[in-house]
Amino acid sequence: MRRHAILVVATAALSALAVGLARSAPAPAPLTDDVKRAVVASASKALAEGYIYPDRGVAAGQKIQQALDAGAYAAITDRAAFAARLTADLQSVTHDKHMHALDSLGPPPADMPPPPPPSFAGFIRVDRLKGNIGYIDLSGFIGPGMFKDGADEAMKAVAGADALIIDLRRNYGGSPESVSYLCSFLFDPAHPAHLNDLIWRNKGTETYETRTFFTGATPTHYLGKPVILITSPRTFSGGEEFANDLQVQKRATLVGETTGGGANPGGMSQLGSGFLLFVPSGRAVNPVTKTSWEGVGVKPDRPTDAQHAFGVAMLAALKAAPPSKARAALIKTAAAGPSEVDAWSEASLVKRRTGPTPGHEEVLRRLIATAAGGSLGDQPVTPDFARAVQPQLATTKADLTALGALQSVTFERVDELGSDVYRTTFEHGALDWIFYVTAEGKVANAFYRKVPPAAS
Repeated sequence: MRRHAILVVATAALSALAVGLARSAPAPAPLTDDVKRAVVASASKALAEGYIYPDRGVAAGQKIQQALDAGAYAAITDRAAFAARLTADLQSVTHDKHMHALDSLGPPPADMPPPPPPSFAGFIRVDRLKGNIGYIDLSGFIGPGMFKDGADEAMKAVAGADALIIDLRRNYGGSPESVSYLCSFLFDPAHPAHLNDLIWRNKGTETYETRTFFTGATPTHYLGKPVILITSPRTFSGGEEFANDLQVQKRATLVGETTGGGANPGGMSQLGSGFLLFVPSGRAVNPVTKTSWEGVGVKPDRPTDAQHAFGVAMLAALKAAPPSKARAALIKTAAAGPSEVDAWSEASLVKRRTGPTPGHEEVLRRLIATAAGGSLGDQPVTPDFARAVQPQLATTKADLTALGALQSVTFERVDELGSDVYRTTFEHGALDWIFYVTAEGKVANAFYRKVPPAAS
């Protein structure tokens, strides 16, 4: 949300992939009393209409309105501080860890965790460890269009491992469809497992609808072999759902610390003047326990300090794998004390791409041409991408029309998630595009940001 983008793909906690078009951000408006009043009014309305628990949503809106009327926000002149105060006041009523007010025009909040390392669709590393143990470090469950490619490659690479460790210690969450897809590799496709339900409030009403999530078909499988998950307090939302789903289904052993405790999905509401509010409009219900991890987190089977949890997980994986003389020696080594992944890694199984994907430049050129005409034409796109982009094509057409004729397309780099980054120049300006086409040839990730004149 902090990128100046027109065509954008983003992931918002447990909520599904959010794909959309938005104009480049304007200059921040001064934080006047009128701005604060309008933001509070917009937040109160969004909560009353959309929060999963209607009574609490109304009460949270009343809380910030009363604080505004009492002058509690009068001395706040910093936009980030205002957003932080709104967040604290709203959470004091809802106790909902997903609920956050944000200043989309400023820098990230100081308390935001550091970004994860570069990955391919969230898969930071996929390794073969000593003792034929597979290892996956997963930072998030991005939208299914990109995630499927990463999951397919990662799970194919570890298919021959005797045990598998999936590291979720810095997993921020993401798409429930992607959570279900990764779970699906671990279950017999002939017997689908009912993993989770999401109950959504219909906006402006007190009626609800339920979405169910089952395991499904995948190109490879990892069946009948032990799976160890590593968790931490930073494991959040969709990362927690993955851990909870597998724990309840008795398909994995959890090692580490209790997770963050955020189970209510939702989406961003525009409050005006560059402020946003993440409003949880749904709640998770596990079909077996009839509960969720909201506010309590997912508790590990083998509690241990997250910083040293890999050593415990490695020992557990070696013990769970078929016994052998060589493995017995490794068990003694692992039992001697904490260790890090690098000390156990024998090979990196998935290499991050560094050059452009063949054929993507031509697809990007066609996308620009069709979007400039106000449609997607016959451009093949993923369903989630099409749903979000369609309502905003008029804005995109206006922006591209103002830029004039396309003059050049130049590959710049591969970004942190594995998308191609292109610099495109037009008669009257330049855009940087972040662009991803799935292995099936469909556009799953495409957004652009305006390049300052001096840089173009």
